[in-house]
Amino acid sequence: MAEASEPARVKLICGMISALPELFDEAAGAMEEAFGPADSSSDVMDFDFTHYYDRAMGSPLYRRFLGFERLVSPEKLVDAKLATHALERDFARGDEGGPPRPINLDPGYIDSAKLVLASMKDFSHRIYLGSGVFAEVTLMYRKGAWEKLPWTFPDYASGRYHPFLTAVRRCLREQLAAEGRS
Repeated sequence: MAEASEPARVKLICGMISALPELFDEAAGAMEEAFGPADSSSDVMDFDFTHYYDRAMGSPLYRRFLGFERLVSPEKLVDAKLATHALERDFARGDEGGPPRPINLDPGYIDSAKLVLASMKDFSHRIYLGSGVFAEVTLMYRKGAWEKLPWTFPDYASGRYHPFLTAVRRCLREQLAAEGRS
């Protein structure tokens, strides 16, 4: 019979989407207060795979990712989602005259084998974690590459974000190796 064990720690990331890319630095600062310093950041990229957010957020939309230095236990994903959800509400209240939802913050984590994203919406492939938060494995890392799943969002499936995700995964593995864990 298997014994219960503590899971390996993971690296938090957060994807940001906005029609106002100048908000990315402000949101990054707020998230660093909550999660500790960021140790990686992607370039700002076009977010042009869907028009789902245009009505609430404006258009064109842009995306940027952050990865956070401090390794955490996977269950911290619930706290991360609740914190980013509160930050989104703060941004919405502070931008009168702008889009109703000026920024979308999507936290997740990377471990050696996968990218897990948090959501406040249930769906057939999502697992309830508590406090209104669900999680899904969005990408798997196998044989040296990220692999999509049937439900993977088109932007994640495209490969556009894979260089950033791979760099965060590499950093995670280096941090774990430095601690004597792999």
